Amino acid sequence: MVQQKQNLQQIYQEYLLHGKQQAVQEGQAPVQAGQEEIVAVQKNEDGNLIAFKTNTGRVLDYVSALAEAKAGKLAHVDVFHKYGRDILRSELDGIEENNLDHLPEF
Repeated sequence: MVQQKQNLQQIYQEYLLHGKQQAVQEGQAPVQAGQEEIVAVQKNEDGNLIAFKTNTGRVLDYVSALAEAKAGKLAHVDVFHKYGRDILRSELDGIEENNLDHLPEF
């Protein structure tokens, strides 16, 4: 039983590693004309994201960032609906370093 659990864990770890390597090889989709990228975030004392800075230097509050993401004006982010509200998140690409929560703070 212990051996089987270790094998399952090893298979899963290899799966994660392969996915991360594939994501790096594929890279992110290029930024389309008129789109901005989020390069930094601001968090409140609870660690929640409350504002975003784009590569052009603009600062967007959470609601404005949601609206711009829905309109396709922000690259590499998705909006999904959960817990009765819209939530902004980075594209699922398997690279933790570019997740919104891991970006530098401003």
